[in-house]
Amino acid sequence: MSAPVELSSYNSEWPVKFESERAVLKVMLAPWLEGAIEHVGSTAVPGLIAKPVIDIMVGVKSLESSQPAIDVLVNHGYQYFPYKPDVMHWFCKPSDALRTHHLHLIPYQSPLWQERLRFRDALRTRQILAQEYAQLKQALADRYPHDREAYTQAKWPFVQRVLADLPAALGQF
Repeated sequence: MSAPVELSSYNSEWPVKFESERAVLKVMLAPWLEGAIEHVGSTAVPGLIAKPVIDIMVGVKSLESSQPAIDVLVNHGYQYFPYKPDVMHWFCKPSDALRTHHLHLIPYQSPLWQERLRFRDALRTRQILAQEYAQLKQALADRYPHDREAYTQAKWPFVQRVLADLPAALGQF
């Protein structure tokens, strides 16, 4: 049974939880780490409502070369799911029914890597966008309380619109 879609008010502990997990992952994933470990998703945007799940994006050289990291993470409490396996290795912790963390191993500087950072940074720097996104998230959580995939997919048009309106280069908004 998958965890329901439940949103919480922003919690200032979310960045602290990210930093704590980042420190562990930096050591655990050192052989595969390429670039950065980033806090993404709504818990990375101060003031934004979110599912209280810390989304972590880890840069890797390639999906193929980071394949051995799957067993390492599974042996350290993460559950692996072949969700979008063509663009990432995806995990949740501690279980699908009770999630505290989502982990995404993504090729560093790939289009998905760059999109996630651009979207996060747009929400961090443009309050109106963040408010609009919060309203959408709440409406979708009310509409899809037990369907995480539908909730996620229904947010995609908003994400696409925001990305289309942003300058292509990071940091230019």
